[in-house]
Amino acid sequence: MITEIVILAMIAAFLGLRLYSVLGRRSEHEEEVIPHRFDRSDAGDAPREVEAPRTTTPPVALRSADNRVPANEAGIRAIASADTQFDLLAFLEGAKGAYGMVLESFWQGDKETLRELTDDDVYESFAGAIDARDEAGETLENRLIRIEDASVRSAELDGRIARIAVLFVADIAAVTRDKDGNVIAGSLDDAVESRDVWTFSRNVDASSPDWILDETDQA
Repeated sequence: MITEIVILAMIAAFLGLRLYSVLGRRSEHEEEVIPHRFDRSDAGDAPREVEAPRTTTPPVALRSADNRVPANEAGIRAIASADTQFDLLAFLEGAKGAYGMVLESFWQGDKETLRELTDDDVYESFAGAIDARDEAGETLENRLIRIEDASVRSAELDGRIARIAVLFVADIAAVTRDKDGNVIAGSLDDAVESRDVWTFSRNVDASSPDWILDETDQA
């Protein structure tokens, strides 16, 4: 009886060792192989690095209306080189928006908005005209019908200050009323073409992307 027990124990021990051996080999073969950045495709290949994507700055494209003189292109390119975020078409769209906002603010006597959009000299000019109008008891009932065109008249980079003059061609209906509400000038039925040259400026090193109006003139 004892002999049979010993034999059975030896058989169990042998089977246990065999089972452990099989499981051990299987777990070694099933380990996940993690690929490395410089793995070779075969023994003879050289390591391959993944190249980072290259960013390129698109060239500044001027429309024919924005390039009446060669200096315009040189000025725009100088500004774009100093300010990599500058985009001419986006600037012109913003300039058209500013043109409408400044006119509306002036017509309505909104000095607070004018203060945000203009430099000191331009603001003082607008504010003085508003005060004179209020003193006379006159009000404006003007409407910007449409902006026909906005094109670059001149562009330059003076040190770190960028300046771009924009010619606006717009249709405006203008009416001036006296203190009693009577029309003393203009008509809302007849829009008049207005041609204004406004110069916007910005320090290219400033964190704010905003341009301000620093000069107004008529074409």
